Formats: sequence, C-alpha cells, structure tokens
Amino acid sequence: MRSLYAGLVIATLVATAWVPSVSARPDEREETLERIRGEIARLQAKLSKVQQEASSLAGEYEETRLQLELQEQRVAESKAAQEVARDRVQGLENRVVELEESLAKVRLDLRNRLGALYRLGRGGYLRLVLSLQNSRQALPALRQLRYFARRDGKALDRFVETKARLAVEEKELDVERQRVETWAQEEEERRSELATIESKQSRLLARLQTEQKSLQSESKDLADKERKLSNFLAFLYGRNQGPQAGAPIQSFRGVLDWPVRATVSVPFGPRVDPRYKTKTPHNGLEFNTASGEDVKAVYAGKVLFAAPFKGYGPTVIINHPDKAFSLYAGLGSLQVGVGDVISLGQVVGRSAESLYFEIRVENRPEDPRLWLRE
Repeated sequence: MRSLYAGLVIATLVATAWVPSVSARPDEREETLERIRGEIARLQAKLSKVQQEASSLAGEYEETRLQLELQEQRVAESKAAQEVARDRVQGLENRVVELEESLAKVRLDLRNRLGALYRLGRGGYLRLVLSLQNSRQALPALRQLRYFARRDGKALDRFVETKARLAVEEKELDVERQRVETWAQEEEERRSELATIESKQSRLLARLQTEQKSLQSESKDLADKERKLSNFLAFLYGRNQGPQAGAPIQSFRGVLDWPVRATVSVPFGPRVDPRYKTKTPHNGLEFNTASGEDVKAVYAGKVLFAAPFKGYGPTVIINHPDKAFSLYAGLGSLQVGVGDVISLGQVVGRSAESLYFEIRVENRPEDPRLWLRE
C-alpha cells in the first residue's frame, strides 16, 4: 500500500509541476522575420518617395524595380512567418506527445491501484481500514485516502483539459499555417508578375537609351544644320554691307503682316524634349500650312538666296534695309529668284505642309512674334 501511495504521489507531482507554457520565446526565426518586416517598411517609404518623383520611363523603371525588391522582401517575410508557424506547431505537437506519455503513466498507476483494491474484494476498503494497528489511525488514513483520490482525479482532469486545449491550439495553428502557405504562394505569383514587368521595363529602358542616342544624333544634326545656316547668313551679311534704299525694318517692329495664314506649331527658342530633356536650337517659327498657300514677304527687300538649302528644303532669304534678313524655308515652290527686288506682301513661294520663318538683325535671330502684328 505504501508503494501504491508513493506512486500516486509521484504521478501527482508530475501532473502538478509539468504544465507546459503554450507561449514560445522569440527565437532566431522570429528575429529574422522582424528584420524582414523592418526592411519592408524601409522599402515602402523609399517606393513612396520614388512614386512621387517618377515622371519618365526611367523613373517608372526604378519604381518597378523597387516594387520587385519590396515584393521579394514580402515573399521572404511570408516564408519566415511560415517557418515560425511551423516551429510553433511542432513545439505544440511535441508537448502533446509528452502530455500523452505522462497521462499514460498516470493511467497505468491508477490502474495498478484499482487492481490492488479489486484484489481486496468487496470489503477491500473496510479491510484496509481494519488492517490498521489501532483505531486512532483510521480517521487520518481515510482522510489521506480521500485526499489522494481527489488529487489524482484533479490531476487526471488537468491532463485531459490541457490535452484538449493544446489540440484546439494545434488546429488553429494548422489553419494559420495553411493561410501563410497560401499567402506565400500569392506573393510568389505577384513576384513573378513584377519580374515580368521588370523585364518589360528593361526592354523599354533599352529602347529609351537607343532613342536617346538617336535623338542626340538628331539634335547634333539639327545643331549642325543651324550652324551651317548661320554661317551662310553670316556670309550673305558680310557680302551685303552696302546701304539699301528704303525705311529701316526696325521702324515697323510689331506691326508687320504674317508671312502665311496658318497657326504656329513650334514657337521661337530652343526645343526641350519632354522625355530626354535634350535641347535643340530653334531660331524661328514653324507653321502648320496647307499645301499651295501663298507665302508673302513681310517687308520690302532684295532676294539674296532662292534655292533648296540642305536640311531646310526650298528657301528664300531676303535682305531688308538696316542689316536685317527674313528667311522662308520648307517651301513647296519658289516664285522669286536671286537679285529680285521684293515689295511688301509680294508672294515669294507656295507652301508645303509646313513653313519655317526667321527674322535676323545683324545676323542675330530674334523672335518673329515681336515683329509681327497680333
């Protein structure tokens, strides 16, 4: 009997002392997860800043690259969270196994005790009491017996309750694990989509660089064309230093008639490409014209040049009194020749689809709008 009681006491002590903690301490995986989440927060802030500043294809590419990097961190976060969830589930499973082993031991001890009592027969408890050496030990023995029975019952209830609670938590964590796995799969799909976008943006960036080189070459050609025209006009200016009869054109600044009835498509001044920010010289006005429109001289003068000019097409250059030139380029046809004396409003040619017009004073280009009437 004493060995039986000793076994029950040991089992009860095990049940009382070993109640595992369900909460897990932060481990290395959880630290990794927190680090990843910090990196995600940093990338989100950087992405937000880039999104505000992105105004070109290159900016869009950088934005997509950051989105891809952010998404990769989110994938890493989901994987780390998945590992943490698995560790928690595994820990709970291990504790459930330990509880079941302890529970089996208690059950075995209780079975042995019940077997011993069964062998005593129906009067087993009475015989147990009568076997005491004196009657004064009976009441304490009964109290001790009742104490052990209650304690063993509570220990058994505690084991059953703990097992049921851990089973519920294990089920909940299994649901969480499934959710994290689904999340990881979705994040992988998103990362794959962004990788496709990045590939597309890489191709666009390559095209942008190609276009930029092409535009730089075109800008160089235009600058070279402008330089040649300026040199030619300088040559004409130097060759025509003699005074020309008539009132100076400067006296009519702001009241000259327009050379053609059309809208301005490109104003005076350097053109800045909105995408590449490159500058191309532009010393005149460009008009959208209908084919065959009359192009008229804005002031009287003498024709110094009337022929095709490389890069400009058929061109007429008129020398006006007081060292001023007017230039009409991109004509569909010419109506004057070199040496002709032109009167105000005389037709110098017929338009094509566009007309380029300049006014220069002492071979310096000026905005023609300042010379033409509003």
